[in-house]
Amino acid sequence: MFGFVKVAAAVPNVKVADCVYNKEQIINKIEEAAKKGVQILCFPELSITAYTCGDLFFQSSLLEGAKVALGDILAVTVDKDMLIAVGMPIVIEDELYNCAVMLRQGKILGLVPKQFIPNYNEFYEKRWFALGNKLEVTEIELLGQSVPVGSDLLFEMGEVKVGVEICEDVWTPIPPSSMLALAGANVILNLSASNEIISKRDYRQSLISQQSARLMSAYIYVSAGGEESTTDLVFSGHSMIAENGSIKVQSEKLIASDYLICHEVDIERLQKDRLKCKSFSDSRKMYGQSARKIIGKPLSRIGEVEMYIPRKPFVPHALETRDHRCEDIFALQVAGLKKRLTHTYSQSAVIGISGGLDSTLALLVTVQAFDDLGWDRKRIIGVTMPGFGTTDRTYENAVELIKELGIAFREVPIADACRQHFKDIEHDENVHDITYENTQARERTKILMNIANQGGGMVIGTGDLSELALGWCTYNGDHMSMYAVNTSVPKTLVRSIVRTVAKRQSEKVETILLDILDTPVSPELLPVGKNGEMLQKTEDTVGPYELHDFFLYYVLRFGFSPSKIYFLAQLAFSKKEEEGDELYSHETILKWLRTFYRRFFMQQFKRSCLPDGPKIGSVCLSPRGDWRMPSDASSNLWLQEVDQLEV
Repeated sequence: MFGFVKVAAAVPNVKVADCVYNKEQIINKIEEAAKKGVQILCFPELSITAYTCGDLFFQSSLLEGAKVALGDILAVTVDKDMLIAVGMPIVIEDELYNCAVMLRQGKILGLVPKQFIPNYNEFYEKRWFALGNKLEVTEIELLGQSVPVGSDLLFEMGEVKVGVEICEDVWTPIPPSSMLALAGANVILNLSASNEIISKRDYRQSLISQQSARLMSAYIYVSAGGEESTTDLVFSGHSMIAENGSIKVQSEKLIASDYLICHEVDIERLQKDRLKCKSFSDSRKMYGQSARKIIGKPLSRIGEVEMYIPRKPFVPHALETRDHRCEDIFALQVAGLKKRLTHTYSQSAVIGISGGLDSTLALLVTVQAFDDLGWDRKRIIGVTMPGFGTTDRTYENAVELIKELGIAFREVPIADACRQHFKDIEHDENVHDITYENTQARERTKILMNIANQGGGMVIGTGDLSELALGWCTYNGDHMSMYAVNTSVPKTLVRSIVRTVAKRQSEKVETILLDILDTPVSPELLPVGKNGEMLQKTEDTVGPYELHDFFLYYVLRFGFSPSKIYFLAQLAFSKKEEEGDELYSHETILKWLRTFYRRFFMQQFKRSCLPDGPKIGSVCLSPRGDWRMPSDASSNLWLQEVDQLEV
């Protein structure tokens, strides 16, 4: 379903050299995984015998007992459409190999021997096992089946392509998984037995995270648990499931066993990353080797997709992570502006301050840039331009913020100039149409540009990424500036950055900023109510920004179809992350998804001539960077798909 496959890492209890007991524990974990709808299940290295058998690996009874146990495990898999990897020692042509045995529905699909055998520090594996990459045979008989064997096996089941390596393999300069990924593997299994020593857990986590990032793959790492022999070492059972550089889930205890961790892997997401990254395909052409493909039918889906989809993909959920990320983003905005100010020998910076979110963030960035440069804040000119829709709340917040930050203040009311313009073009002031609104936006931009010209300054743009995506800006009005510091910051992230920066301001400034955060988003271009209240609210017209930012992320970052984005949105917005979160019905999501695609295609012409501005995240709409799209592209395919979706 939409490219999702449910993978799991299982760490059973073991008794060293007791294949019967170990088999029973493995079977229990298989049954548990089946109930959870797992499609790919990985066990630790040598899980049938236990890893710490030592010279018992030379005992015929242990080797034969492992085969018998494998047969019993195999019998359990007959009615389960699950790819299962278990570890065991296998004799091939008078040498012993440490192997991953791949099982599916009663069949042994293949044997993958460990390629790199550690024999340093606490490891002594070459005493027992041979190098897997030196194996000359390509097929053996095992339990009455003819089984492919080799380190070059790739298990292909539809779009899911699984490669296997064992423990030490991933600790080498060129891990086998790198070659398997270049051959097409998008899921890597690592059957491991990594002992625990101080700080090794952190290093191991970094290693797996980085390998999954380099390969743009899912990586399931499963390590032998705490029931292994403690004669000389302690094993922790530290297991992880990573996806393209991110550890999605891992064992929590320092020493653990008898557990199962699961995660939904998005294969399509991984494929889209590889599709975009030309260096990956170039590496495939330069270094890629062929793999022997073991081809089977696609894995069947059991149960619904169950996974956490963040409501705000641009905003870290954890508060401590969020503040750190927002500080980094703010620093990038400041750095971009500092360079532009010094390069252009600007004598001042001019910003239209509305009392809204975007202009507030742009002002905070500009103030920080001037402070970093050691420039007088009075060289920043904050301009308020009250018009027909300006409310007392936003006006007062704008004036107070300018005053408290110690920048220069100018006020230029625009009502009279707009009325003169209406008269010039013979427009009825009582007709509150697009001409009425855009006249005000363009008048404000003209004022800012000319004030900047008066003082050899630069107009700092305030518009954000979400507005650019929807085209919610006036062409050659607020759409234009001399440097746009918020150009790649989505609206949901603007809120978080302002909230973070507010924490290190004076008490008075923080109070103003918090009130601005609580003010509804509005361009304030339509007249206020009888009691001066704000009547024009952006989200009433174009839809909730948290929905549009969600759509935007998956459209730009991964190119997902409307169907998949709708599916993900249903998962994300069916539950609250924070107390104040709003739940959206399927009808509401579908309504605004259609609005998003319609506006996104229709408004590309505005993005084709954006002013300069810094890219700060993985998604950007600059025509000089991430997004090149013809302004007259048709939206029919996308809108037709939206129209066919069912609530």
